Amino acid sequence: MHIQDGVLTASTAGTVLLALGWVGAGLGTTLGLSRLDADQVPRTGLLTSLFFVVSLIQVPVGPISVHLVLNGLLGLILGWTAFPAVLIALLLQWLFFGMGGLTTLGINTVNMALPAVLARYAFGRLVCSPRVQLVALGGFAVGAVAVLLAATMTALSVAVAGREFVVVSWIVWIGDGVIAVGEGIVTAAAVVFLRRVYPQVFGAAILEGRVPAW
Repeated sequence: MHIQDGVLTASTAGTVLLALGWVGAGLGTTLGLSRLDADQVPRTGLLTSLFFVVSLIQVPVGPISVHLVLNGLLGLILGWTAFPAVLIALLLQWLFFGMGGLTTLGINTVNMALPAVLARYAFGRLVCSPRVQLVALGGFAVGAVAVLLAATMTALSVAVAGREFVVVSWIVWIGDGVIAVGEGIVTAAAVVFLRRVYPQVFGAAILEGRVPAW
């Protein structure tokens, strides 16, 4: 789910989108860093590494290959701090493996991190529920919706580059959209497990005892 260098510069609209991507990534990263406490640094580093690694594990599906993203899990646990986490992971993927690009780093960060934050605000309350079924449902929704929204934003970004990229944008969406169910299941399992062993990771509602940690 990476946009390569040179794709968006094929049109004026794409170039404008590149600039807007850098603005959005800058604002999101600034906000995320302002909310990053010293005791959250190890957790953020661990989740950044997780995002970095899972994106490298490619699974062939017909003529395309797909991979887990887990941006929903990042957003659920880190909130706005997902922006600097995603930015660093994408930068390292470009440096070491040539995935994505330097000019598209901003828009790629927004396409990955913003859906993660939005999914957290939409379904985060379910994860703090005292009922394990709702916790699992919330985890599934966060994982599936975050990756679907990220795939949609990436496909629309590619389509902006010009008519010749419309077919490519559909391939991008299909390739990433097919993993939504798997993404939801993996995220749900991770969330249920963390609620059992480390409920504090999901915030003050559990820390303050308002929600049972069962």
